[in-house]
Amino acid sequence: MDPKYPIGKFAFNGNITEKILEQWIQDIEELPCLVREAVQDLNEEQLDTPYRKGGWTIRQVVHHLADSHLNAYIRIKLALTEENPTIKPYNEAQWAKLPDYRLPIDVSLSLLDSLHRRWTHLLKNLKPNELEKNFYHPDSGKHSVYLCIGTYSWHGRHHLAQIINLLLTKGWKS
Repeated sequence: MDPKYPIGKFAFNGNITEKILEQWIQDIEELPCLVREAVQDLNEEQLDTPYRKGGWTIRQVVHHLADSHLNAYIRIKLALTEENPTIKPYNEAQWAKLPDYRLPIDVSLSLLDSLHRRWTHLLKNLKPNELEKNFYHPDSGKHSVYLCIGTYSWHGRHHLAQIINLLLTKGWKS
C-alpha cells in the first residue's frame, strides 16, 4: 500500500447514478465525525507525527481538510451562482506552513462539523441541472459540481485513511 495514496488516486469514468451521488454526499456528511473519532485522545506528540516520511503531520492534515473543503464548498457555490467561474487555486503546501496550522485541532474539527452540515444540506437539495454546472480551475480545467462532489468524497476518505494507517502502524489505535 502506498502511504501517500492509501485508497488510490481519485478516478471516475462511469455514469454518475443517483446511488453513487448519494454515497458521495454521505461520505462528505460523515467525514467530520470519522476524523474526530480517529484523532480523539491523541497527545501533542502524536498529532505532530507525519503520516509518512516527508508528509504532513496529523495536525496539518486535519487543518488541511478544513481549508480544502471550505474551498470546495465555495467553488461549488460559485459554480451554482455564476456562469463557469474561474476559481482561485491556492498553494496547499505553503498554507500548511502558516501559523494557524499549529492551532489545536479542535478549531478545524469544529469548522468541519459546521461546514459539512451546511455543505451536505446544499448538496442534498440540488437539482440535476445544478449538478451539471461547472467551474474552471486554471491548473486542471473544467470541473462539474457532480465530479467535485466525487473528488471531495475521495479527498476526505483519502486523508482519513492516511491518519488511520499511521495510528495502526504506530499501535496507537487497534
